[in-house]
Amino acid sequence: MGPFGPFIFKLNVSLNPQSSPFSHTTHSKLSHTNGALQTLIVQPPHQNPNKTSPFAVSRATACLPPNPPLLLRYPEEAAAERRKRKRRLRIEPPLSALRHQQQQQPRPSPSPAPQNPNAPKLPEPVSALSGNRLNLHNRILKLIRENDLEEAALLTRHSIYSNCRPTIYTCNSVMAAQLRQLKYSELLSLHRFITQAGVAANVVTHNLLLTVYLDCRKTDLALEQYKQLINDAPFNPSPTTYRILIKGLVDNQQVDKALEIKDEMETKGFKPDPTIYSYLMLGQAKNSNAEGVFELYEELKQKIESEEILDGVVYGNLMKGYFLKGMEAEAMECYKRVLGEGSPFKMSAVAYNYILEALSKHGKFEEALNLFQRMKDEHDPPRKLSVNLGSYNIIVDGYCAEKRFSDAIEVFNSMGEKRCSPDTLSYNVLIDQLCSNDKLAEAEELYRGMGDKKVSPDEYTFVTLMDTCFKENRPDDAAQYFRSMVEAKLRPNLAVYNRLVEGLVKVGKVDEAKSFFDLMVPKLRMNDDAYKFIMNALFEVGKHDEVLKIVDGMLREDPNDFSEEVEEFVREGLRKEGREDEVTNLKLDIEQEKAEAAAKAAEEAERAKASARAAVASLLPSKLFGDKGNENNDAEEKSSEASEDAAGITTSNNDAGLESAESVGNGVSEQGTA
Repeated sequence: MGPFGPFIFKLNVSLNPQSSPFSHTTHSKLSHTNGALQTLIVQPPHQNPNKTSPFAVSRATACLPPNPPLLLRYPEEAAAERRKRKRRLRIEPPLSALRHQQQQQPRPSPSPAPQNPNAPKLPEPVSALSGNRLNLHNRILKLIRENDLEEAALLTRHSIYSNCRPTIYTCNSVMAAQLRQLKYSELLSLHRFITQAGVAANVVTHNLLLTVYLDCRKTDLALEQYKQLINDAPFNPSPTTYRILIKGLVDNQQVDKALEIKDEMETKGFKPDPTIYSYLMLGQAKNSNAEGVFELYEELKQKIESEEILDGVVYGNLMKGYFLKGMEAEAMECYKRVLGEGSPFKMSAVAYNYILEALSKHGKFEEALNLFQRMKDEHDPPRKLSVNLGSYNIIVDGYCAEKRFSDAIEVFNSMGEKRCSPDTLSYNVLIDQLCSNDKLAEAEELYRGMGDKKVSPDEYTFVTLMDTCFKENRPDDAAQYFRSMVEAKLRPNLAVYNRLVEGLVKVGKVDEAKSFFDLMVPKLRMNDDAYKFIMNALFEVGKHDEVLKIVDGMLREDPNDFSEEVEEFVREGLRKEGREDEVTNLKLDIEQEKAEAAAKAAEEAERAKASARAAVASLLPSKLFGDKGNENNDAEEKSSEASEDAAGITTSNNDAGLESAESVGNGVSEQGTA
């Protein structure tokens, strides 16, 4: 093995063609000083420096133990030294490693400030709509497409507290579908439910609520919802939020408030929106304020810093301003400039509809029909949408204004050609026009076709048909429309009920009116006039007993309904028949029945309490104190044993021991009874 014994070298060998075949140089790291290895040059003895080997060893690296450095001759010794060195390195790591660890160790970050528990929750991102939650979302969308909104809302509610919780996007889809079908109460109920369940709302949720409140003419609630969005929500309103709010305020004749919201929107950094200006111009046109229309148009041009507004949505309402000022030539010039050949203006279906309405309502219906035909020709979805449901509604309205009802019905039935589906409002507009012009048969035919189009009639539909049936002397059909409205779970108000009862009483159908009265009393809050009307009708036909039945029901359900005015009216009607005292007797009988019922209820309650106490008393010794009897027996046995042991002393002590045993047994028995 040579003078280096069993040491292992790492050799770098290079071939030198000019060297002699036997010379070589060896470089080794063999010296150890202070625990570190240093480099030494080791040259074998008897080497001729002039002779070189073809295999020249340039460097040899050896890992030697610290003690001894050179003289380890056996592999076992080398292995033992290696193990010893490894153990030492494990116990004492090098200082460089410690310094590196200290440099890499991150500084402790300050603990985050505790979050406010009252702070609003952030809505979930779109990425949350994945996996099982996405599958649930698709299931609910399928129910919405099948028009099964009740099942969609029910599935959403049931999933809230399940392992697969719906996202706010799923909830918004259901509420938007309910909004499209005007199911406002169901929408608000679902929103209340998800809010209580902790589902954080996003800006779309707030927009849906604003639409509901504005459609229901609850502008105060809408403004309160807007303030809540501004002050409390962890996000800003969108441009759509301002469009919904301003359009709703304009529709509710609050143009001044809409102008304030527009200014507030611009102070928050939103760019001027031509759509919002078109809403405001429409509001000024409805108020016959042509100057306001022109001012808004000029203001928009200044804010966008352009001489022309390329968005065509403002020009229909600008034409209305010209028509209001009697400037028909300027209005038609504007029309030709915007819709002329090569026009640079951007026209959407809404922009076309504003111009269509301006022409139709200001004596230019033929031009409106030409424009409508052009819109249908240009309609090429999805590349260009130039016709929508509003376009058909405007033309149908124009035909009805021209008394061309057959053309109106024809246009209405042709909506499907452009993939437009009529909604409840479209049906109501045409049915109202037909009923107002003695076309009840055509109106009823439209009503019967609503089911085929999967369109649900609302209260306005039924009331319009009911009133027209009364005008046509068809009270039975009118009553049937009212009954269908109630069966459809719609909520007719007190005014509609009064019209029904008045119509039935007028034609002598008092019994049927009384049946509807009985049907609607639990559903409506009747006032004194409603009670007096039906009572007067019953008095006139001699049905005084029916009046007393109504009084009996009022006193039993809510005595406050039987006001002094109603009581005097009833007494006056009964006085004519000499039965005035029956009211007093009826009141006394009902009071006595109520007192007897209260006494009976108190007696039953006391009897139930006594029965409960008896049951508890019978259960306690056997359940809670079941081992007390054994303890009693043990006590008696111990007492008897004690008395027997003491029998040899005195008889008196024996008696005392027996008395003591009896007292112990009695004490245990008293505890068990307690």
